[in-house]
Amino acid sequence: MTTLPPEIQARRARTQEWFEALQLRIIAALELLEDEAPAGLYPEPAGRFDMRPWTRETGVGGGIGGHFKGRLFEKAAVHTSAATSRFAPAMAAEMPGADQDPSYVSASISLIVHPRSPRVPTVHMNTRFLSTAVSWFGGGADLTPMVDEQRSQEADDAILFHAAMKAACDAFDPDWHEKYRAWCDEYFFLPHRNETRGVGGIFYDRHDSGDFEKDFAFTRAVGEAFLEVYPKIVRHRMSEPWTEQDRQEQLVRRGRYVEFNLLYDRGTMFGLKAGGNIETILSSMPPLVSWL
Repeated sequence: MTTLPPEIQARRARTQEWFEALQLRIIAALELLEDEAPAGLYPEPAGRFDMRPWTRETGVGGGIGGHFKGRLFEKAAVHTSAATSRFAPAMAAEMPGADQDPSYVSASISLIVHPRSPRVPTVHMNTRFLSTAVSWFGGGADLTPMVDEQRSQEADDAILFHAAMKAACDAFDPDWHEKYRAWCDEYFFLPHRNETRGVGGIFYDRHDSGDFEKDFAFTRAVGEAFLEVYPKIVRHRMSEPWTEQDRQEQLVRRGRYVEFNLLYDRGTMFGLKAGGNIETILSSMPPLVSWL
């Protein structure tokens, strides 16, 4: 299927192994939070992830979809995927190193968490490895508070989240955080509404410093940072009561999430064009939404 050298195949195997191990750790952390949620605010039984392996219709590979519905987390998804395939001509023209040989390998993890409480922010994270004749990493994490009082860069959750992402970047290059934070603000922007999706985080793509081990370690650090900081934010917020006005504000804000993912998100477009699993690609959609 692919003409890429064994070294690249080995790198894909290493990144796939890491992403799948991280998937299990994140799932365990979210299920623990689901158990800890106060029964007075969340009286329903605690939810558990439904793991659904899938196989690609084109090329070789597939993934493990982790789907969730619960009491604290109204909907969540933590997915991994890996592929050995070839880009279609239109996509090959857009990918570095694929103009002469459209073969590629990839591995990734992606997640979305839509809490039931409007007081607990929605979060998104993904990291990935992709290689044609050249290799690179991409991904990031961003936080989306649902109520206006938390949608400030000076709010406690935003400060904590940005500090975690900065620490992940600073361990490798002091310039990366400013660069990738700015890229996140630029990327997660809805031009038709002239507003950002949330309070940001970091976003990076086609990241290749020339040192695979350094870049892989950085990508692992982003995953570790997410795993440390998001449960802290959830525990800080999940016991706060909310009003019907808060809930309506949340549902409208979720509508912005849908608009971004369907109109602008590169990952959604890539997955649909590359023969990915529709169930996992579109699992980022929130369970209930409102447009006013």
